[in-house]
Amino acid sequence: MCRWLGYLGSPIEPRELLYDPERSLIDQSRQHAPDMSVPNGDGFGLGWYGRHDVPALFHSDAPAWGDRNLRSLAGEISSPLFLAHVRAATGTPVQETNCHPFCHGRWLFVHNGYVADYGRLRRDLVLAVRPDLFRSIEGTTDSEVMFHLAITFGLLEDPIDGLAQMAGFVESVAAAAGVPDPVQMTVGVTDGERLYAVRYASGPEANTLHYSADVESLRLLYPASERFAHFSPASRVVVSEPLVALPGVWREVPAGTALVVEQGRVDQVPFTPRSPG
Repeated sequence: MCRWLGYLGSPIEPRELLYDPERSLIDQSRQHAPDMSVPNGDGFGLGWYGRHDVPALFHSDAPAWGDRNLRSLAGEISSPLFLAHVRAATGTPVQETNCHPFCHGRWLFVHNGYVADYGRLRRDLVLAVRPDLFRSIEGTTDSEVMFHLAITFGLLEDPIDGLAQMAGFVESVAAAAGVPDPVQMTVGVTDGERLYAVRYASGPEANTLHYSADVESLRLLYPASERFAHFSPASRVVVSEPLVALPGVWREVPAGTALVVEQGRVDQVPFTPRSPG
C-alpha cells in the first residue's frame, strides 16, 4: 500500500512533515507496516502551491528515502498547501508517470489503495473517461484512471460527489465482471484552496486515514513542544498514518467518510458511492 499526507495552513517547509517528525512520511516509506511485506520504495511525489496559478510537481521513480534532491527541495520551498505521496506498486510498472500526485489544471490527487483485478476492469474504466481528458492519462495506474473518472463525473464542480460517482461506477463495472470488493481507497484531492479526503472500501476493511486536531488544543496539551509553535490556528494535516505518537494529536477518520478541510475548519460528511447520473 501507498502512504500520503496533505497539509493546509500557514506556509511551512514540507521538510517539517516529510522528514522531521519521529514517524515522518519518509521514515514510514522505508519501514514495513504490520500488513505490508515491502516498503514504499516504488517512487514518490510532492505537489505544492506557491507563486503560480497551478501547482508545482516533483516526481521520481526512486525510493524517497535516498533522494537528495527531495531533501534539499523540501527544506527550500515554503507552501501553505501541499500533497506528498510514497508509492508501493500494486501490479503496475515502477515509472515516473505512475507516481502521485496526479495533476489536472489547479487540481492535485493522491490515492492509497487499489481497484481489485484492475487488469480485467481496465478497458471498461478507461473507455468511460471523458474523451477530452483521455490524452491526459500518462501512466498505467488504476489511481490515475480513478482521478480522470472523478473529473468526468464532476469532481471539478463538486469534489465529494465526483468521487462518489467514480467509486459507484467502478463498483458497477466490477459487479458486472464478477469482481467482489473492488474499491480500496483513501484519496486526497485539492484545488489549492480546500483539501478534500475520503476513506472508503467496498469490503469490510478500509485503509487508515487521520487528521490533526486543532493547533490551539495541541499547544495546551503539549506546551513545551516547539513543533507546534509556529503553526497557525488554521493549520491541519491529513495523513495515512500518524506522524507522531503523542496522544490527542490525531483523530481517525471513520470508514465511509469524507473530509472537507478549509482554513481553521474540518467538516466530516458521509461518503456513499452512487451510480453516475
